Amino acid sequence: RYEKLPVTVYADQQTASLAVAGRIAALIRSKQAQGKPAVLGLATGVTPIRVYAELVRQHREEGLSFANVVTFNLDEYYPMQPDAVQSYVTFMNENLFDHVDIDKANVHIPDGTLALEDVAAFCLNYEKQIEELGGLDLQILGIGRTGHIGFNEPGSAPNSGTRLVTLDDLTRSDASRDFGGKENVPTKAITMGIGTIFKAREIILMAWSGKKAPIIRKAVEGELSGDVPATYLQLSDHVEFVLDEGAAAGLTRFDTPWLVKDCVWDNTLIKKAVIWLSAEVNKPILKLTEEDYNNHGMAQLAVEQGPVYNINIDIFNQVQHTITGWPGGKPGADDSQRPERAEPARKRSIVFSPHPDDDVISMGGTFIRLVDQGHDVHVAYQTSGNTAVWDDDVLRFVEFAIDFKESEGEDAGVMRQTYEDMRKFMAAKQPNQIDSQEIRNVKGFIRKTEAISGARFAGLPDSNIHFQALPFYETGKIKKNTVGEEDIKLTMELLQKIKPHQVFAAGDFADPNGTHIVCFNIILAALTRLKET
Repeated sequence: RYEKLPVTVYADQQTASLAVAGRIAALIRSKQAQGKPAVLGLATGVTPIRVYAELVRQHREEGLSFANVVTFNLDEYYPMQPDAVQSYVTFMNENLFDHVDIDKANVHIPDGTLALEDVAAFCLNYEKQIEELGGLDLQILGIGRTGHIGFNEPGSAPNSGTRLVTLDDLTRSDASRDFGGKENVPTKAITMGIGTIFKAREIILMAWSGKKAPIIRKAVEGELSGDVPATYLQLSDHVEFVLDEGAAAGLTRFDTPWLVKDCVWDNTLIKKAVIWLSAEVNKPILKLTEEDYNNHGMAQLAVEQGPVYNINIDIFNQVQHTITGWPGGKPGADDSQRPERAEPARKRSIVFSPHPDDDVISMGGTFIRLVDQGHDVHVAYQTSGNTAVWDDDVLRFVEFAIDFKESEGEDAGVMRQTYEDMRKFMAAKQPNQIDSQEIRNVKGFIRKTEAISGARFAGLPDSNIHFQALPFYETGKIKKNTVGEEDIKLTMELLQKIKPHQVFAAGDFADPNGTHIVCFNIILAALTRLKET
């Protein structure tokens, strides 16, 4: 058995979140009927946000009361002021507590303002308060890329209690965008221990998206290890992992299902299995033998679809036909076995780039080859990317502009005043504070000039370089707005103007800010609507 604890997989994050919220609501109502408090262990971060949103909805629309609910949060950065935007106090208030009828006296979150010498006593009392209420009825968890639960980093003991811990460098790197840089992320935190979590009568760990798939596989199928604290949950009899399909994709039953069960062998699965087998045994596809198939869970495929020689030839040909030096199609060639059609010989192609560098990073070689082979190539930079520019670069560029203006004998007084205002703003700027409009403009100009330079190097004329500045992104904050009608409309208008034969979407769905997948979905929505018109 590969999976060492119960796992439930839902089609998507929204469906899974609704299911978890429903279980929490049922627990609260059950305890109310018994006249008892519902004692909940709560988590923060992106993972539980939709769960909390559904609980708020049920409170407003279905009368779900939190009057009998007592909560204990997993952790808090140390030191941390409760009114800081990165504080978990702020997070919980914004996402749940300010929108329901919970008694704030029943809310418990580790105190990030304590003097260092008072932390140990606070942690002991935190444990005592949970015990006096009879323990946690339900503990909600997420999981970090290091396998941490709460802030129980690698090396944490399975019987650990609430305590002050030092954060792993990867954990701090992952949090850096919330703090405006890793240097602003606290190095320590107060966290419930793994032993504290274990005492809960029910534990639900949630994870969404393919970014979490590797660590989920380790937590569910790996050996017990202090290097991956979440593996200790395998020792619990009352834990369940709730995943969406992306987070579950690395589990054996989804990733290599032939190792655990008979399969329905369609072409997609056969291709995946043969390529996997080739890598597993370190052999070329054409040299795979029936013994290789039989020894690696693929006997069913060999019997039902064999002989394996024919399978190997078929998959080799399929893979070969995806490889080309002509991304726009080879003019005059037989295109029946090629990934792109030959005609028209000169195509209009558009490359959508979420930020002003993703075109070069993700498909620079293809980009240049399309231009070199004579196609009419356009690039569309979907967002300004202005949150990824250092403040020092802004000052440097403005200083250059002042010097240039004065060298031309022009008055730079207004620009100098703007420059001084920028310096004053930056001197007092708090982590992740929204920049002034002038600073945001300059940051956008810097990214724009970088993008133009890269596109010109690839051979594009300026007329084929487009800057969309999609509204969902232009908030000045790491957290962006939801996609609106205008985002899709602007993309449709550009597509109608260019009328491309090819549409390329640059980027990486594992982008930590989530902008790439949002931009991709905007392209899909625009193409779908245009197809219907």
